[in-house]
Formats: sequence, structure tokens, C-alpha cells
Amino acid sequence: MPSVVTYEIHVDLPRARVWEGLRDLSRAPFYVPNLTGVEFTTAQHEGVGTSRRVFQKNGKSLDETVVSWNDGFGFTLRLHNDDKPPAPFKQGWFDYRIAEAPDGGTLFKPSLTYEMPWGPLGKLLDLLMVKRFAQSSTRQVAENFKRYYETGEITNSAYKP
Repeated sequence: MPSVVTYEIHVDLPRARVWEGLRDLSRAPFYVPNLTGVEFTTAQHEGVGTSRRVFQKNGKSLDETVVSWNDGFGFTLRLHNDDKPPAPFKQGWFDYRIAEAPDGGTLFKPSLTYEMPWGPLGKLLDLLMVKRFAQSSTRQVAENFKRYYETGEITNSAYKP
């Protein structure tokens, strides 16, 4: 069974306006912690099949490929390094979802879904360490996203435009 970590936050902007920015997959380093840049690895820049490589502060990179796209409401990225999953996962996906809030704002609901290798040992590692880190990271993405979209200011200190 995969593990799923989700966080929800209110953004004080209409969903259509948030979607205008979210659909631009080059903006991730503006609000995703520890990203220093992004490079598309496909000619297309939105929709299913789009791939990008994100560069991290630690010098590593991560490939992300869009596996689902719901125009106006979000998309899902498969996380990988070439054809392999990123350590420590057996598989991993990051989902960006938005919905209309009752007050005219937007609900942003990022989630990380992943599977750990190593059977019972992987489940124990997930319970003791990985899930806590995943929850913290997903929450930080959401909080940075909110501040970035509401203020227009880059909220990821690792990114230097």
C-alpha cells in the first residue's frame, strides 16, 4: 500500500488566477523549498507527457513527468531519475490540486504519494522517519505556494533568479 501525505491551505485568490500560474511548470523553484532551477526535457511545457528536471540545493536533480492533467484544477507528477524512482522510494508521485473555496478563494491541496521498498523494513522506516519528513515538506510547499501566489514574492530562499 502506498503512503499518502496531504496538506490543504487557503489561497486568497480566485481559482482561475491561481491556475494561470500553477499551469506554468517552470515556476516550481519560486516556492518549492531547496529547488535552484528547472529545465524542461520535452518540447511540450504543459499537459500529460511533459517532463522537467528540477535542480536541488544539494546538487542533485530529480525528473518529474506529468501523468495526469485536469485543466483548471491540477496535475500529477511522477517522480523519477531517468527510469528509476528517487531514493528512498520504490515509486513516487506529487499531486498539485486546486479547488474553489466557498469565499471565492482557492483551496490548494498538494499531496505526496509514495511506496517504500524493503517490505516490513520499509514500512518501519516510513513510520519512524519518512512520513514525518514527507508531511513537513508537503506542508512547506503549501505554505510557500500560498505566500508566493498572494504576494508575488519568491518564497524559496534557495532559488536565485
